[in-house]
Amino acid sequence: MPSRLRKTQKLRGHMSHSHDPIGKHQKHPGGHGNAAGGTHHRKINFNKYHPGYFGKVGMRHYHLKRNQSFCPTVNLDKLWTLVSEQTWVNAAKNKTGAAPIIDVVLLGYYKVLGKGKLPKQPVIVKAKFFSRRAEEKIKGVAGGLCPGGLKPHRVRFIKC
Repeated sequence: MPSRLRKTQKLRGHMSHSHDPIGKHQKHPGGHGNAAGGTHHRKINFNKYHPGYFGKVGMRHYHLKRNQSFCPTVNLDKLWTLVSEQTWVNAAKNKTGAAPIIDVVLLGYYKVLGKGKLPKQPVIVKAKFFSRRAEEKIKGVAGGLCPGGLKPHRVRFIKC
């Protein structure tokens, strides 16, 4: 390309040649932003205004168990909404005393709480934990509890 068509010719007389007059098109000699140079040429600033920003304190915790208190809950009034409508219909029709198993652990809940009412339909609930009122209400409708329900099961009918 001939030099008369290059942008450099048009920029003669403009001191910075369309680059930032402070940086002067010299990459990043001071670093990127405020974080760069904190341990070198901006050390005084960091020591004065951000004491303790750099360095480590204390000991590492190996094998840290996070979310030990993770315990998603579900109430009794929402229990039958977790299974299909077909299961509900089959349970209502069944006269042999078989009760459907609802494994709430499989559905992402760990604890069953006692808010709401259960229909007069026996049901077996598998969960890691039950509140006292939830236990009473499930047993009140001739249902069963399986604490610590971790094995993968589908909702199915069994003889009580």
